[in-house]
Amino acid sequence: MPPPPPASTPETAQRLNDAIRRLRARLRAESGQHATGLTPTQLTVLASVVREGPVTAARLAALDHVSAQSIAQSLTALKAAGLVRTEPDPSDGRKKLTSAAPSAAELIERLLAGRAAFLARAIDEAVRPEERADLDKAIALLERLARAGLDDEGRG
Repeated sequence: MPPPPPASTPETAQRLNDAIRRLRARLRAESGQHATGLTPTQLTVLASVVREGPVTAARLAALDHVSAQSIAQSLTALKAAGLVRTEPDPSDGRKKLTSAAPSAAELIERLLAGRAAFLARAIDEAVRPEERADLDKAIALLERLARAGLDDEGRG
């Protein structure tokens, strides 16, 4: 019987955090995100509105795991930029539904395409063909880490 795997260490966790932070910063730079003038949080909210809309602020907060106050601040900025609009919820007039402007969908599509193009180039440049299976395993592990504590799928 093989020995149990070593426990995770604070150093491993920090290295992973640092690598993710650097990759996210690179993705923002390569996609042209900085040129939008929007913060990463605002763009995350906008992408959720594009994907889910029309949607309530409460639903956005739940989807993005942020506070209602953070959503409200982001929506205010996105409205001012003309990227979203709100209207009363026809099923409950006390609530408002947020929808994306057509330009918002185009912006998110352009940013996502820029990220995907950068990642494809980076994979081709930095990951040898014999390492592609390792990359697939690493992606699966990152997906499990992202779900950890949220469901039972990440166990076992």
